[in-house]
Amino acid sequence: MRRIALSLVFLLALSGCTGEPPVVEESAAKIVGYFTDWGVYGRDFQVKDLETSGSADKLTHLMYAFGKVTAGRCSAADGWADYDRPIAAADSVDGVADKPDAPLRGSFGQLRKLKAKHPGLKLIWSFGGWTGSDGFTAAARDPAAFAASCHDLINDKRWAGLFDGVDVDWEYPNACGLRCDTSGPDALPRLLAALRTAFGPAAPVTAAVPADLGKLKATDYLAASRSASWLSAMTYDYFGTDGAKKTAPHSPLSAYPGIPRDTATTTATVDELLGLGVPAAKVLLGIGFYGRGWTGVDAAAPGGPASGPADGRFEKGIEDYEVLATRCPPTGTIGGTAYAHCGNQWWSYDTPTTIKAKMAYARSRSLGGAFAWELSGDTPRADLLGAVVSGLEQTEAPS
Repeated sequence: MRRIALSLVFLLALSGCTGEPPVVEESAAKIVGYFTDWGVYGRDFQVKDLETSGSADKLTHLMYAFGKVTAGRCSAADGWADYDRPIAAADSVDGVADKPDAPLRGSFGQLRKLKAKHPGLKLIWSFGGWTGSDGFTAAARDPAAFAASCHDLINDKRWAGLFDGVDVDWEYPNACGLRCDTSGPDALPRLLAALRTAFGPAAPVTAAVPADLGKLKATDYLAASRSASWLSAMTYDYFGTDGAKKTAPHSPLSAYPGIPRDTATTTATVDELLGLGVPAAKVLLGIGFYGRGWTGVDAAAPGGPASGPADGRFEKGIEDYEVLATRCPPTGTIGGTAYAHCGNQWWSYDTPTTIKAKMAYARSRSLGGAFAWELSGDTPRADLLGAVVSGLEQTEAPS
C-alpha cells in the first residue's frame, strides 16, 4: 500500500460545537477509486479486475457504489450483485469458485478476499448517487435514525468487518440534481455529524460535493467538513451533460479563451471550497475515467457546433477512456485536459499526461489526494490510476 505524504494535518481535528467525536486525521494522500455494483453486468468489470490490473496495490480507499437511501434509511441497492451472485473460479480473486452454500457471495465476498490480500486497503460503502439521492431529504429530517440504519447495515452479520466507513453522495443538498431538495444549508452537516457519532472518530466518514459554485453556496460545506474525513469534489462534467450542441471539455483544470463559463473549472471549484474555509487536506480532486462526446462535428477545436451527443456503448455522449484512447486518440489539449476530433465526432477526456498535471496542481494546493469515477473506465493496466499515483508522488510540478 502506497502512503504519500502531502502536508501536515492535525491528528485530532476538533469538530466544533456539533457534539460529535473528534475526527482522527491521516497525513497521507488519499488515492480513492469507485467500484460500481452495476459494473459486474454489461461492463463485466469484476472485483478480480482490481487485483489483475494492479489497482488494489495503488488505492488507499475503495468506494463501493451505491447503496440506496429509502425513506431516509440506508439499504442495499442490488442484493444479487452485492452478496448473492455466485462467482465462478475464473472471476474470483483467489481463483476459487463460490460454493452453493457460501454465506457470502457476490462482490462482497470477493471484496473480502481482496482485502485479505491487501490488508491496508480500506473499503467504504457509498450511498446515493445521481439517481439515488431522493431519500436523503427524508434522512435529513431524522439524521440519528439515518446514521443508525447505515451503521446497522454496514455491520450486518453476513459481511461484518468488511466495510471501514460510509460515504454520502447526495446530489444535491439544498439544491437541484435529478430532483430538487430544500432541506436547508445545515442538512448535510447534520447527517455527517450523526454518522460521525454512530461510527466513531477513526472510521472514514466522507461526502461527495458538487463542482458547481452555485450548488456549493447552497450548503454549509465548512460545517460538513468538520465531521467528514474528507470531501470528494466532483470536478468533472462541467460541460456535456445539458444537451448543448457546442463542444467543450467536460473537466477543464483552468479556463481558456472561449470557455462557455469561466467558473466551470477544477481551479474555480477548489478556490471556492478553500475560500469557504474547508481545510485543503480535506479536499480530494475528482478525475473522470471517461470522456464526453458529440457527433456531427467539423471543427477540431473546442466550441464547434454539433448535432448531438455521440454514441457510447452504454449511454449517449459518454465512453470509457479505455475505448477512446485507441478509437479516438487525443488531437489536442485545452484548459489542462485533452480533446479528440475523429471523423465527425469530438470527445474530451483526461489522459495519463493531463492527470499528472492535475495531480501537480493538487500538490500545489496541498489537497488531500484524488479520487476516480470510476475504475471500470481505466485500461487493463490501470494507466490512469497509475498516473494519479505517480503524479502525487512527484516532488516537483512538471515544467
